[in-house]
Amino acid sequence: MTIIVCLQYKQVEQYMSFHKLPADVRQRIHDYYEHRFQGKMFDEDSILGELSDPLKEEIVSYNCRGLVANMPLFANTDPHFVTVILTKLRFEVFQPGDLIIREGTLGRKMYFIQHGAVTVTPRGSKEITLNDGAYFGEICLLTQGRRTATVKADTYCRLYSLSVDSFNEVLEEHPLMRRAFESVAVDRLGRISR
Repeated sequence: MTIIVCLQYKQVEQYMSFHKLPADVRQRIHDYYEHRFQGKMFDEDSILGELSDPLKEEIVSYNCRGLVANMPLFANTDPHFVTVILTKLRFEVFQPGDLIIREGTLGRKMYFIQHGAVTVTPRGSKEITLNDGAYFGEICLLTQGRRTATVKADTYCRLYSLSVDSFNEVLEEHPLMRRAFESVAVDRLGRISR
């Protein structure tokens, strides 16, 4: 663990103490940091931010290769488009029981599951469990509408998110990819509603 990260975690401990957070909340925060950084605390954004764009793209592509291999969304897609999308992803961790998406809220990002399990509860349909390599929330990237399902973490989940703003930024460079995303989303919406 680096000195900077040790100092950052020390600040988290001081914050919890100052606000006299209950022991169970403190434990959840501690568990969050353990699962987020898996004992290796470093600031990935800071590290990648110092690298050249080609090197950063190579590292991100390598780190996310498992996601790309399992994503029908990326099958037969321009490799440069995939690389640019990957550089826009943000790593997030959710604990068991956390609501990742709440039905009725405005959709601002989609998620890719690197590791973990979630339950999707669509309005008027049966629950669906998604695991490693699955994705959800893509329909709102295209429609910018309200969420039609609630998604809850069943286990510790290591996810990558893609915001609407980042998605639209990439589509400015690759306008033809919007149709590919739309057809996948329409197909998926049709399967969910059955």
